[in-house]
Amino acid sequence: MSAIIERRVTAPLGSRNTASPGISLKGFFAELAPDWHSQWAWDHYDATIVTLARRYGLAELCEVGGGRDPGFQPGNPALKGLSLTVNDIDQLELDFAPNGLKKARFDIAGDLSEPDAKPGSFDLMFSRMVFEHVDGVERAWANIHTLLRPGGIALAFFPTLYAPVFTLNHMIPESLSRRIVHALFPNRRDGGGDPKFPALYDWCISNERKVLPMLLRAGFAEAHIQPFWGHGYFERMPGIRQVDHAFNLMAARLDIRLFSTYAFVAVRKAP
Repeated sequence: MSAIIERRVTAPLGSRNTASPGISLKGFFAELAPDWHSQWAWDHYDATIVTLARRYGLAELCEVGGGRDPGFQPGNPALKGLSLTVNDIDQLELDFAPNGLKKARFDIAGDLSEPDAKPGSFDLMFSRMVFEHVDGVERAWANIHTLLRPGGIALAFFPTLYAPVFTLNHMIPESLSRRIVHALFPNRRDGGGDPKFPALYDWCISNERKVLPMLLRAGFAEAHIQPFWGHGYFERMPGIRQVDHAFNLMAARLDIRLFSTYAFVAVRKAP
C-alpha cells in the first residue's frame, strides 16, 4: 500500500555515492516490498538503513536525535565499512549514548551554528521517532539538505496524524498523555530507557500531495512516502485490539492516508 512522490535524478551521482542514478527511491522500496502493518517498519527499520547505505554507496551516516538510544551500537557488524555519528540537541542525551560512537550536538531545526553542524558532512541521515517532537520540521528538512553531501539520502520514521491514537495524544494535555503512556509502557517513565518527550506532530502526515511541496522547497530532487497502518497501543485490550486491527486493515487496503499511523519519508539530494 505505498504511494510515491517522486522526481527522478538523471545526472550521475557523486563519487561517494556509487549507485546507478536509475535506482529511484520508489524502486528501492518496491524491491523491499513492505507489509502494510507498522510492525514491518519497526522490524525492518535498521535493515532499511543499512540496505540504503549499501545500495547507494553511502559511507558517512548520521542518526538524527539518536541521543541515549541510537539504533546501532558500537561494533555492530552491519556497519562494517561505514562511519556513524549520533546527533542530539541535548548534550545530556548524548552523554547517555554508548561510548565508541562519534557524537554531534546540534539542533536539527536550528540555525546550524554549532561547530558539529558542518554542511555537506553526511551521505545518509536517518531518524526514528524524532520528527514528531521537532518544533519546525520544514526547517529541519532544509537543514538536512544542507548537511547532506550531493546525492545524499535521508530517511525519517515517525507517527502520523490523523490516526486516532496519535490524534488523541496530540489533543490531550501533555501531563495526561504522559500518564497514559507510562501506564501502558512502564519502561517509558522518567529515568527509564525510553522517556516520553512532548509530541508536536508538525508535518507528521503521509499525504504526499501536501508533503511534496514542502520537501521540494527544502531542495530535494526526489522523495518517497511509505505509509503504514496499525500500532501496538491496544495489545493489552482484547476487543478494542481486534476492532482497531480491522479498522487499520481496511484503511490500508483503501490507502486512506488520513488514518495511517506511521510513515517512512525518504528524500534524495541532487548530485
